[in-house]
Amino acid sequence: MSIESVQQFDDPRLEDFRDMRGRDQRGGDARAGIFIGEQPLVVEAMLESPERIRRILVAEGKRPWLERTLAAHGDPAIEALVAPQAILESIVGFPIHRGVLASGNRIGVDDRSIDDLIPNAERPATLLVCESIRNIDNIGMLFRVAAAFGVEGVILSPDCHDPLYRKSLRVSIGHALRIPFARSADWAGDLARLREAHGFHRIGASIEGHSAADLVAPSDRIALVMGSEFDGLGEIASQHCDSLVRIAMAPDVDSLNVAVAAAVLLDRYSTAPRV
Repeated sequence: MSIESVQQFDDPRLEDFRDMRGRDQRGGDARAGIFIGEQPLVVEAMLESPERIRRILVAEGKRPWLERTLAAHGDPAIEALVAPQAILESIVGFPIHRGVLASGNRIGVDDRSIDDLIPNAERPATLLVCESIRNIDNIGMLFRVAAAFGVEGVILSPDCHDPLYRKSLRVSIGHALRIPFARSADWAGDLARLREAHGFHRIGASIEGHSAADLVAPSDRIALVMGSEFDGLGEIASQHCDSLVRIAMAPDVDSLNVAVAAAVLLDRYSTAPRV
């Protein structure tokens, strides 16, 4: 294990982390092929696949954490840097209270197909299907919920937010790196093939559906389809669901946060073993 100190603002090894907020706002082209992990739990998740990591950068006060964490992951041969807090914050452009960053390559992420996610047809499985989830926090929280209920893969509609966006990844506490996801290129076609080719019963969350309390899981292969928090399921998704369900709530309350709703429904319909 080799940890190197950085003392100069213009050190070229810091390039991945410069002006993080500004580059985030410019979208994927500002950091093509790279994603940023922020905070210890996310970087620990990245270390589960160390070949994906470009480099780790921490504040001086986090050196002991870095040493312990690298040792716990077998001292992988990655570039690990330590910098004074002042240099770290001047590089990224805002206060980094947790003092832990890492950059990673989007290896095998953006070219993953829906078929790559589909578990063997001979066993139970649960998928989470997200339509038009554009909120940064919601997409991250949906991955955290998916992990809690044993979801094996997440399918994203073309307009969903990027799960590896820095804040979404932080909200997911690294689970967006653990649960495989794929972005649909043919929304209607992919939804249809979930049933026709792979035997999934597609359950859509809708305030116009039957009460979830009345629908027993009709299959051991479930695809739960969640729509936008404000607009709900779109026409295409609604038409391709085998069942539409709603969550019974108190009078005068018509909706939940989409991640909370997904948790309620996955608690009922997930086929994954739980303890």
